[in-house]
Amino acid sequence: MTEDSKVQAAYGAEQIQVLEGLEPVRKRPGMYIGSTGPRGLHHLVYEVVDNSVDEALAGHCDKIVVVLGEDGSASISDNGRGIPTDIHPRTGKSALETVLTVLHAGGKFGSGGYKVSGGLHGVGVSVVNALSEWVEVTVCRDCKEHRQRFERGVPIGNLQSVNQKDSEEEKTGTKVSFKPDKEIFTGGIDFDYVTLSTRLRELAYLNGGVQILFRDDRISARNSDGSSHEEVYLYEGGIKEYVAYMNTEKDALHPEIIYVNSEKDGVQVEAALQWCVDAYSDSILGFANNIRTVDGGTHIEGLKTVLTRTLNGFARKRGKRKEADSNLAGENIREGLTAVLSVKVPDPEFEGQTKTKLGNTEVRGIVDSLVGESLSQYLEFNPAVIDLILDKAIQAFNAAEAARRARELVRRKSVLESSTLPGKLADCSSRDPSESEIYIVEGDSAGGSAKQGRDRRFQAILPLRGKILNIEKTDDSKIYKNTEIQALITALGLGIKGEEFDSTSLRYHRVVIMTDADVDGAHIRTLLLTFFYRYQKELVEGGYIYIACPPLYKVERGKNHTYCYNEPDLKKTISAYGENAKYSIQRFKGLGEMMPKQLWETTMDPSSRMMKRVEIEDALEADRIFTILMGDKVAPRREFIETHSVDLDMAALDI
Repeated sequence: MTEDSKVQAAYGAEQIQVLEGLEPVRKRPGMYIGSTGPRGLHHLVYEVVDNSVDEALAGHCDKIVVVLGEDGSASISDNGRGIPTDIHPRTGKSALETVLTVLHAGGKFGSGGYKVSGGLHGVGVSVVNALSEWVEVTVCRDCKEHRQRFERGVPIGNLQSVNQKDSEEEKTGTKVSFKPDKEIFTGGIDFDYVTLSTRLRELAYLNGGVQILFRDDRISARNSDGSSHEEVYLYEGGIKEYVAYMNTEKDALHPEIIYVNSEKDGVQVEAALQWCVDAYSDSILGFANNIRTVDGGTHIEGLKTVLTRTLNGFARKRGKRKEADSNLAGENIREGLTAVLSVKVPDPEFEGQTKTKLGNTEVRGIVDSLVGESLSQYLEFNPAVIDLILDKAIQAFNAAEAARRARELVRRKSVLESSTLPGKLADCSSRDPSESEIYIVEGDSAGGSAKQGRDRRFQAILPLRGKILNIEKTDDSKIYKNTEIQALITALGLGIKGEEFDSTSLRYHRVVIMTDADVDGAHIRTLLLTFFYRYQKELVEGGYIYIACPPLYKVERGKNHTYCYNEPDLKKTISAYGENAKYSIQRFKGLGEMMPKQLWETTMDPSSRMMKRVEIEDALEADRIFTILMGDKVAPRREFIETHSVDLDMAALDI
């Protein structure tokens, strides 16, 4: 009998693993928090904070404090009711220990604990417990202070309780402190302040009147006087203030933000809308029970439907569209719109633990009904506002019609074969998009090196001449007339701006921006990112866009050489050679300076290259930064550069 046969024969009941308690979480953490990288690390904080926010949604909490400790820990406390501490009838343990150690145990499954909540799967705090080196929980309720410690999900002793001091006013609330486990998060457990502050600020906007205090006690984050860095987020205006913040750098079409806040069949709908003059796309953020629904859902569908129907109705009522005229399209009406839609649903249906898309069919009709009623009432009493919105929508419609013929020029005959492929494209031989990649390079010089150095089987090269159009401040008719933009759209197999993204039309699943390591290269890279983000944002969200990382230096010593990708690399290499060594340094300022073989070895060879995938951690901030850096207004751009230049080593800039 062969070894393989023995293995097959040994497969029986004893080979079936049964993971108990929190073992499944530690075994497969990615199933519960998405990844064990930075995103999963920060998800631990969100899970605990969401519990405090759920207390706020239930009307029992108005203050949340988040603190980052010097030891790498995080602490979240609130003034809510406090996790129950009495004995749970089924587990025989305290309710606190039960929710910390049992998956799918929580107060959010029945209708008794919470009317609506964001943490719906009941795995939140127990997952945090499983993936932490230690967790300490303090609960104040029933005139007592209760404490319990856990290490890697295992309780250390029983729940300890002491009476609160008589002199103190009775406290209620929960404090959860934890330190992520380095055995799980092997890439590091350093929390990013900006990532957390963005989410906490977002939660404060979504829950008007709830104060969130965020403090960083880490030594590296101390202020110049040695004090801890601290911010307080409190927005009485809620999502209306959110929209105002998003439009800070834009010119509003109408000064007053349109606001909807209503409830039907237990579903609460809150929306804030404002159109802007200087924007050619929409920015709609959707939330369900405080969870950002980045993939949309029925609530977003309901909003888009009611906007299209309501504004087309007003267009005909006010004589802006005649009977023979076609209706304005949804993308025409939404051009320049900034909106935040937040729904609170008692029994939401999300797609998976990541909760990125709302699926409740009834929510579509409820949003349509409530927003339609409030919006119609507002516009009836504000005719000047509806006229401004309609005039912009009609202008967008006319521009779209003017661009229609130009659009047809860039439509593909099929996914992979087309007679209209740009002549400058050096295509790859593979017809499998999943294994194909295209390098977008600047100029014929770099294009020549890349074409000669590539692997023709799966690598395509598209050289662009000069700097492409900045589509942040360009309407559609000009976009489709631009030669370089046409080449991009056709070569990549992109759809039409505003149409639903179809990934099957893509000719390459890796789109690599490869520009020179100088100011012009950085500018071209920014213009390309602006194009992808504004033209078809799903390309970025789907992880199709990459940035190549060519080396900056080549250090030669005798017959040996080393490529260095940044200044620290260079210093480390020189240090390794020693102060007294005879070495030479070559600085690559342009890709065209590199020989084809060098470009392949350092930048294009999958076995040795380094590339950065472009991801959107925060759509709001990405939208705001693109507006500042690429929009019409000069003052905000200058202010941004002056503010952030203190974080840069100005002497290292290659100008």
